[in-house]
Amino acid sequence: LPLAGMWLPPDFTTSTGRIALSLVQPSIPQDQKFDPARFAANLEALAQLIESSRGQVVITPESVVPLPLVELDRATLVRLARPDRPALLGAFLGNADEGFVNSVVGLGTDYHYGKRHLLPFGEFIPPGLGWFVHAMNIPLDDQARGDHQRNWAVAGQKLRPLICYEDLFGEDFVQSAVGADAATVFVNVSNLAWFGTVMVQDQHLQFSQMRALEFQRPFARSTNTGATAVVDHRGRITARMPPLQRGVLEARVDGRSGTTPYARWLAALGLWPLWGIALLTLMGLRKAAQ
Repeated sequence: LPLAGMWLPPDFTTSTGRIALSLVQPSIPQDQKFDPARFAANLEALAQLIESSRGQVVITPESVVPLPLVELDRATLVRLARPDRPALLGAFLGNADEGFVNSVVGLGTDYHYGKRHLLPFGEFIPPGLGWFVHAMNIPLDDQARGDHQRNWAVAGQKLRPLICYEDLFGEDFVQSAVGADAATVFVNVSNLAWFGTVMVQDQHLQFSQMRALEFQRPFARSTNTGATAVVDHRGRITARMPPLQRGVLEARVDGRSGTTPYARWLAALGLWPLWGIALLTLMGLRKAAQ
């Protein structure tokens, strides 16, 4: 997103202070991520990254634990949960009867958030196509939706998690950017290893930049292979880790409070005005063509 030289709107939000975040990038190839033979080694590498982190809060990518959390042995969970700092751990909650939920869990707290905007085939199976998806043997292929949109109050800030492409749909989470309990920092956790490094990582980062501009909130992104980065409330990338590099991006993020005019409008009316404008435009074009 080319922001250099662009006119930027005035600040509608104010600073709520800074939080030091450790954004983990494990860089696990997709063909190894769900391989049971590699679980132990991958979890050990994750534990080492968490132990080396220095921030007030550790953020790990989507499904960094690639199995239901109830199946994770107690010793590994204790190893991942550092007592001196909370961590947001990507895992699956739920069970086979009620459905598994692509989630993040606040280790050391009672917080969890489950993905709500599910994608067809990768996360839920459209009616009548179960036989096809099951034949592909995709792990955890038919998931349930998360049950809330609450923020995570931690280290003096209010973090609002978004999982993978949820940051594309601002109308879905705009309620988290308005009101007295609005989020001060948006956190996106993703696994884009499915797509390699061609275009998709930068494209997804641009989604976060647009939402940062619309809501004037920073975005902190922790991803498996990229783009792990921090975007400020002006949509500017202030820190980024190279793709396909294993490590931790240490960053200080300036939280924000307040509401932009766009957020206020979107929260009240949704996208209906845009659909109305599009319909009126089409009607005008049709009339002009007659």
